[in-house]
Amino acid sequence: MDIFIQQILNGLVVGSVYALVALGYTMVYGILGLINFAHGDVLMVGALTAYTVVSLLSGTGLPGPVIMLIALGVAIPVCMLLNVSIERIAYRPLRTAPRLAPLITAIGISILLQTGAMMIWGREYKVFPELWSSDPIQIAGAFVTPTKILILVVSAAMMVGLLLLVHRTKLGRAMRATSENPRVASLMGVNPDRVIAATFAIGAALAAVAGVLVAANYNNAHFAMGFMLGLKAFTAAVLGGIGNLAGAMVGGLLLGVVESLGAGYLDVLTDLCYFSGLSSGLAASCEENGGSISLLGSQYQDVIAFVILIICLTLRPSGLLGERIADRA
Repeated sequence: MDIFIQQILNGLVVGSVYALVALGYTMVYGILGLINFAHGDVLMVGALTAYTVVSLLSGTGLPGPVIMLIALGVAIPVCMLLNVSIERIAYRPLRTAPRLAPLITAIGISILLQTGAMMIWGREYKVFPELWSSDPIQIAGAFVTPTKILILVVSAAMMVGLLLLVHRTKLGRAMRATSENPRVASLMGVNPDRVIAATFAIGAALAAVAGVLVAANYNNAHFAMGFMLGLKAFTAAVLGGIGNLAGAMVGGLLLGVVESLGAGYLDVLTDLCYFSGLSSGLAASCEENGGSISLLGSQYQDVIAFVILIICLTLRPSGLLGERIADRA
């Protein structure tokens, strides 16, 4: 039971990050019908920007939480400006083009951002300084660090805040109207270009926060960190029902929990097989390569995520919650 609770907590932490990034995918898709594959790399830029700020301030004597807030205060505007610029320069001219054109453009922007980050920050992993205690706290037999608690709290607050923005504000109504029909919305006094730019900015802010939280949790950041995280967040958006805000949240949390449970129990199963003399070929291969048997399951987290994507697309292409047009924002 302790293993189960531990994996659930780990899954909720990872799933919260997936959900934050998936919201950016689903907001843009809900309005433009575009999959912004560069979204994960915006997260990477946010993480590396925060790393630079934290590195500059780490010797000033400021408290860790204050340094983190300053880093977020710099990373969020940088990512918002970057994402809005991408929309203005790369996507806006292609709104009336065939859907394949903006898709290819998004992949090109992703490669461009990774290359630019590699030129600015280098290829090596950047060690993110610890800003507060990393001593784990025991909860119901499981252990969780203060950073993971912060991820859960911040992610929940931002997801609730986004729902309130979309359903309770003038901007949210404009976003929903634009997602329904941009031409009719413009006749009602809504400026679709501004609404779309605001959508990209909000998505970038969520990605920046997610990037900083991931870097703080794993104590590192690098130029390619957003690629796989972005793909998994896209998987979460599809799993929940892309175009549906609540679906993105549910899909992210569910994907994180399933990944964590699958990897955790695969580790346990592999250990049992190995120490009982029934070692599988995978475990034997891992040992021959000098790897840890107990970490074998974590190597297949990516496989678990994309198997879920294939199953979802095969059995329920609209996702678990479907695509509710009225909520597409």
